Amino acid sequence: MLEPMSLEGYDLLVEEFKYLLEEEKPKVAHEKLVAAALGDRSENADYQAAKEKLRFIDKRLFYLNKMIQNSKIIDPSLHNHTKVSFGSSVTIVNIDTEEEESYTLCGVLESEPENGLISIHSPLAKALLGKEVGDEVKITLPNGVKEYEIEDISYKNIFSLKKNIRTKKDFAFH
Repeated sequence: MLEPMSLEGYDLLVEEFKYLLEEEKPKVAHEKLVAAALGDRSENADYQAAKEKLRFIDKRLFYLNKMIQNSKIIDPSLHNHTKVSFGSSVTIVNIDTEEEESYTLCGVLESEPENGLISIHSPLAKALLGKEVGDEVKITLPNGVKEYEIEDISYKNIFSLKKNIRTKKDFAFH
């Protein structure tokens, strides 16, 4: 299944993949060789730790490679956002409480639900997709059904809304 994401999200995936493959994995492989030269591997904590780090790196590389291969880059700035689509920032009003909530639909790896960035695969995003201002949506949640009305649809760059952008420091295994 193709995984929608913004160009910035894709670039960050590729950056992490390259960093792990070209910098982190060779560094940890060298640590493993140095530790192995110290003798008995079964009681060598440094060797075991490096071996475990390499296993985590390989798992992450496999995952990132799969995500890169399955990615579908979407530039939401090219859409007019008259209907809710990938990259839309949507303001909805809870019909019962009249409370306003705002969400931006993004890729699963770009999502930060605590900051209003929700995965396009989430139940709320699925209910909103294709709807227009004034439309009502019902969402079945574990604690019951909630009804919302769409008040506004606009475009804001996903990465301008993110608060947790990963860097090389976050890519490394410590």
